Amino acid sequence: MPKFILDFEKPIIELEQKIEEMKKFANSGGVDLSDEIRKLENKVEELKKNIYSNLTRWQKVQIARHPDRPYPLDYIYLMMSDFVELHGDRCFGDDKAMIGGFAKLENRTVMVIGTQKGRDTKSNLYRNFGMPHPEGYRKALRLMKLAEKFNKPVITLIDTPGAYPGIGAEERGQAEAIARNLFEMSKLQVPIIVVIIGEGASGGALGIGVGDRVLMLEHAWYSVIAPESCSSILWRSWDYKEQAAEQLKLTAQDLIKLGVIDRIVPEPLGGAHRDHKESARILKEILIEELNELSKIKPKKLVEMRIEKYRKMGFWEE
Repeated sequence: MPKFILDFEKPIIELEQKIEEMKKFANSGGVDLSDEIRKLENKVEELKKNIYSNLTRWQKVQIARHPDRPYPLDYIYLMMSDFVELHGDRCFGDDKAMIGGFAKLENRTVMVIGTQKGRDTKSNLYRNFGMPHPEGYRKALRLMKLAEKFNKPVITLIDTPGAYPGIGAEERGQAEAIARNLFEMSKLQVPIIVVIIGEGASGGALGIGVGDRVLMLEHAWYSVIAPESCSSILWRSWDYKEQAAEQLKLTAQDLIKLGVIDRIVPEPLGGAHRDHKESARILKEILIEELNELSKIKPKKLVEMRIEKYRKMGFWEE
């Protein structure tokens, strides 16, 4: 059973607990309860389908932040082999909120980069709650340039509440570091696949978010601002975060209609936090498929298509 339970998940968890109790009772007492257990299991599946196909935008934000959800390192170790983590930006230091290195995806070497959170207080402090400093973005750019040098594709896994907004980060050029990444990624001469696996907040996500293909997990969110911050600015209170989430149109289903992302990655029924292995298996298959397509395109054409892709985003009236 998950350690952390969201309010709308409680009916599912209660039924699953009842099933476990019935199984233990059947095993210890030698009683045949298979029919009753099967009926309850079918009921759980129906309940999951009903709940997870009718989630509000705010509920999707809550799922994206679930502490049991797989983070970049989880996906890397489940999908890839021979991961060699590389450290430091060669300018200031090594940001633990940004991880990256070479790894094998099936028989292809890739450069994988991601924003990494922690699972408890100690690891969250170590990872700065998944909020990179400028040196994190500069490390990411160094690794992308290294991938370009050896003609290896880049995969970025995004799960961040935003770039770190502290004084030190601003003093070391947070805005410049993110802007530099946008510029350099737009003309990187190797395939780039971006995957929003959880939270994709503001420039913190965009700093490693320019790609030939932008994928997004089914229950992730991606927006210029978090619902709470939006609520705080517009209503001077966090109490309107649910309304803000609705207006921000931040879900994968919203963004594919707007042309911001290219593909929705399905999650196991109940969310990625309930089945890490299956979530990684689904994402791995899609990454291999996308890389096979992108690898057929010549570098110059790839860059032209990437720039055109971002030029076409948005809508306006004259």
